[in-house]
Formats: sequence, C-alpha cells, structure tokens
Amino acid sequence: MNAILKGLAALALASAVALPAMAETVSFGIISTESQQNLRTKWEPFLADMKRETGLDIEPFFATDYAGVIEGMRFGKVQMGWFGNKSAMEAVDRAKGEVFAQTVPADGEPGYYSLILAPKDSPLTSVDDLMKCDKSVNFGLGDPNSTSGYLVPTTFIFAARNVDPKTCFRNVTNANHETNAMGVANGQLDAAANNTENMALIEKNQPAAFEKIKVIWRSPLIPSDPLVWSQDLSAETKNKIRTFVLDYGTDRTKGDKAEEMKTLAGLEWGPFRASSDDQLLPIRVMELTKSIAQTKGDVKLSAVAKAEKVKDLEARKATYEARLAQLPQG
Repeated sequence: MNAILKGLAALALASAVALPAMAETVSFGIISTESQQNLRTKWEPFLADMKRETGLDIEPFFATDYAGVIEGMRFGKVQMGWFGNKSAMEAVDRAKGEVFAQTVPADGEPGYYSLILAPKDSPLTSVDDLMKCDKSVNFGLGDPNSTSGYLVPTTFIFAARNVDPKTCFRNVTNANHETNAMGVANGQLDAAANNTENMALIEKNQPAAFEKIKVIWRSPLIPSDPLVWSQDLSAETKNKIRTFVLDYGTDRTKGDKAEEMKTLAGLEWGPFRASSDDQLLPIRVMELTKSIAQTKGDVKLSAVAKAEKVKDLEARKATYEARLAQLPQG
C-alpha cells in the first residue's frame, strides 16, 4: 500500500510539472470612436501579435462609450488600453492608470486636430455662423470623455464665449466620431464635432459620405493618443508590454516588421513612442481653462463663492502650466 501511495504521489508530481503555466490575462480596453465591428477589425491583428510575442493572454475589451473603459480599469476589468487624452486623464486620476506610450500618426504629425463639420451645401461656413445661437442648429458633440469630440470644442468654442450649447442649439446629442460624421453627411445633423484622424478614415472607407462634408473649424494641435496601463500590473508584465509596444514595427521587433507596419497602417499609425503622464499636462490646462470660464459665467454662484472657486482653479492651472513649461519642447 505504501508503495502504491508513493507511486501515485510521483505520478501526480510528474503531471503537475508537465502542465504548462497559465498565461496571465490582460484585458485591453479600446475606446468607442467608431463601431465595434470596425474597431475589432483594426485592432485584432495588433492584439494577436501582442499575445504571441509577450506570452500574455490578451483579451480585447469594447464598451459602448469612453466611460466604460475608464470604469473597466477602475474596477479591475481592464488592465491596459488605448485612450484619448481626456479619457486617459480620467483613468490616471480615478482608476490608477499610467501613461506609458503614445501613438504616432502615420504621416508623422506630432498630433491631430479637433474639427467642426457641416454639410457641404450648408450655409454655415465658420464658427461665427454656428454661434448665432438662434436655436436652429442640430449639433453633435462627442463622447463627454473625448478630447477632440468634447473637451476641445467645449473649451475653445463654447466656454470661450460663455455659451452653453444646450441653450444655443435646437438639439445637442453626444455620439462617437463616426456617428457624428455620418450624421452630418446624411443631413441628420447641421454641424458636429470630429477630428482629423477620423475624417481620414471616413475619406478612405466611406468616400461618398466624405464628399458631402466640409470643415468649418479646426482646433489647435492636440497631443496624439496615449496607451495606458494599470499601476497594479507587475513590473515583469509591464516590461513585456513596454518592450513589445515600443519595438513593434521597428528593427528591434521579434516579429515580422513589414507585417507589423501593415497592421499599424490599418490603425493609421506608425511605430509608437515612449510617453508618461506628462503628456496630459496640456489637457489638464485645457480642462481648467474650460472650468474657469464656466465658473465665471455661473449665475447660480455668489460673487464671493465664484471668486474663491476661480482663484483655486487658476492656481491649479498655473501649477500645470509651470510643469508644462519645464518639459523639453518638440
């Protein structure tokens, strides 16, 4: 009996040794800039390469809005992902996120631009036309956590003029970039927020719709989108991910460089660059600029309360501006 037990123990030990180690699962969040079908088609080759080259079990996480990915990271359902700058700021502040890499547009631009679109045959030709605020315009804003679709136009157009879009337009909706562009092309929206990256995709994939759209406003430059991971990931896992991402499509890659460049081209990008939370400083300044303008125009606040709040916001803005000025330029 003793010999049998020893034999069974040895067999169990041998079986345990033979079993492969379970790969760590990393859920990769993808913000909802367009339909899930389009996003899945573009992202699956990249995620498959990441899985193969890192040995991690990479699973895509799609949500119906930006908040879904932010909250996914906050509650441990998302460990890393592609964010816009504003949604990345929310992930850093509320979900233990950390910027580690930055996308690079395929054309080499240092960033992209927010746009206001209108139908090509529309009498709207400028922001001044748009801001007549005669309640005649159906306007499409982006997701509230979108940088180019919401924060930038809100800061540079509406807050700068102390205007609430809801009191200016007949109707205001929030949707992703693709939905906004198609709403304009199909005459469902009189004007809408978008960006240069999405319009490049519309031109490529839906040229007939693209021909029905014109641009009536273009923003200052916005930093390219970041990749964000959770601070809770182990140092070993972060190192695997960082190496894969920064080597992808370069001479350092362990994969097929030419194929990786094709995958990046499908995302409208070139190889990634290293980054940090510092890339969010311009967005933090922009967010505070918007908040200061909105506070100054808030009729519900007393003069004293308004002055105190503005003082606090301006102090925080000055701190971020000072940090931004210390960063290397270019």
